[in-house]
Amino acid sequence: MKINSADIQWLGHATFKINIADKVIYIDPYQLTTEEKADIILITHSHYDHCSQQDIEKIVKDGTVIICTADSQSKIARISKKIKLELIEPGIEITLGSIRIRAMEAYNINKKFHPKSESWVGFIIQENNIVIYHAGDTDIIKEMKKLTGYAKKGNNFIALLPVGGTYTMNAEEAAKAASIIKPTLAIPMHYGAIVGSRADAEKFISLCREQEIKAQILEKS
Repeated sequence: MKINSADIQWLGHATFKINIADKVIYIDPYQLTTEEKADIILITHSHYDHCSQQDIEKIVKDGTVIICTADSQSKIARISKKIKLELIEPGIEITLGSIRIRAMEAYNINKKFHPKSESWVGFIIQENNIVIYHAGDTDIIKEMKKLTGYAKKGNNFIALLPVGGTYTMNAEEAAKAASIIKPTLAIPMHYGAIVGSRADAEKFISLCREQEIKAQILEKS
């Protein structure tokens, strides 16, 4: 999907490849079929389906910047490439050229899988008037209210939201999150691999449209 100068591809589960400002960014690479090299890799947390050493090794090159949570560091440090490792936690922002990358809270409310105490993250990627929010593995959390200003400022604000349930929000909860965030476009993720199905994504789309929130399923690249 092309949005102004950004190209966003869903690669399955919670994995995205974003081409923006002449950079290739991967988020949570998992079960990759591409080996296009990465300029930047973002890792939301250390679970195997988000921090996969095997998949990261496919796409790193000399100079790849990997931004990850502290608990992911030991897996990534084993990669024998000249990478630049940046640790991040909620509230931290890193600027790489014209791209700003900010970490935001991601955690479960009534589940044990992603406790707030771990300081795991979602990511906000901003380049000029394009803002992409990858929610990470999360439920609806109070911190999402911080995001409502992005669309109001005239940005193209794209929200990538998990819909698979069990470990994250389900379709109904994700649609409620979209109503809080108010993106210009909502895209479902975290389905079709371990938990969740296309039916969950379609339900999310339907619920968003009932609220007059633009939403779209990306076909797997």
